[in-house]
Amino acid sequence: MDDLLPPLPLLSAFLAAGVVLAVTPGPGVLYIVTRSLRDGRAAGLASVGGVALGNLGNALGASFGLAALFAVSSLAFTVVKYAGAAYLVWLGIRMLREPAAATTLGQGKGQRHRPAGIFRDGFIVALLNPKTAVFFAAFLPQFMSAGADPMAQSALLGTLFVAIAAVTDCIYVLAAGALAPVVGRLQGVRAIGRYFAASSFIGLGCLSAFAGERHR
Repeated sequence: MDDLLPPLPLLSAFLAAGVVLAVTPGPGVLYIVTRSLRDGRAAGLASVGGVALGNLGNALGASFGLAALFAVSSLAFTVVKYAGAAYLVWLGIRMLREPAAATTLGQGKGQRHRPAGIFRDGFIVALLNPKTAVFFAAFLPQFMSAGADPMAQSALLGTLFVAIAAVTDCIYVLAAGALAPVVGRLQGVRAIGRYFAASSFIGLGCLSAFAGERHR
């Protein structure tokens, strides 16, 4: 594996850039924080796992040429992009249709909020974001060594970035999970918890559909 890693100065630059990008709030972070505030810490951690697996799929896909396909085929990019955006909007609409008692911030319970389902939602949301594959295809080569196998090296660096992002996302979950019970007890906040969570997901769907640049 050592021959797949870039030289130490380049690896250090990659790790530093990865941490900065990972902690920068974007749609993925907002999705995870919203889940944590709405359904609690366990749901937030489940969403981190799902998002990480979806991002890993995009990283590996970029290594195998998925980003190249998106670069030359605007139709493929558009289809996947809008499928992911539609899924986010559908999640928001589904929340609006749930009983208000089940959607209070920090109080999510019941069949709809099992960790497996939240993990699945996070995975689909992250996987159906073609901008992530394009991001990996543009970002990773900046830190690759010329002497190593490019596909294997890209896959390794992509996996490292996903791991960094998962760690920083867990920090967001812990912070949001600590705030959720306090926020949920505030007068008036409990009544609007459903609308806050639903509008966040619908807004994320619109952002994913119309944003011109990639944000994690």
